[in-house]
Amino acid sequence: QVQLVESGGGLVQAGGSLRLSCAASGGTFSDYNMGWFRQAPGKEREFLAAINWNGRSTYYAGSVKGRFTISRDNAKNTMALQMSSLKPEDTANYYCARAVVSGVLTDRRNYDYWGQGTQVTVSS
Repeated sequence: QVQLVESGGGLVQAGGSLRLSCAASGGTFSDYNMGWFRQAPGKEREFLAAINWNGRSTYYAGSVKGRFTISRDNAKNTMALQMSSLKPEDTANYYCARAVVSGVLTDRRNYDYWGQGTQVTVSS
């Protein structure tokens, strides 16, 4: 059974940084593309970033490009999201997810396993 566990969320002031981690177990982590999403209260789950199976290709939503960096360590079965220049509108619950073998990485419907989420709150 695949399990994804996020960590690293918390409260940070605007302009600050946080590093989220996603630890994967079950399955073969290095076989899959991975992604980060977030969901704020009353809003749909939003794509943030994705990384291909070997870490050589990354993709970002326009709202976070240049501020967030996705990375992975296949030897440790982990993925990270380094977030900087945080804004109050970045406040949300952040999720990591495993992509299905084929599919558009920006579409949340193309992800089959999700973590439970970690809360990020950015104060103004």
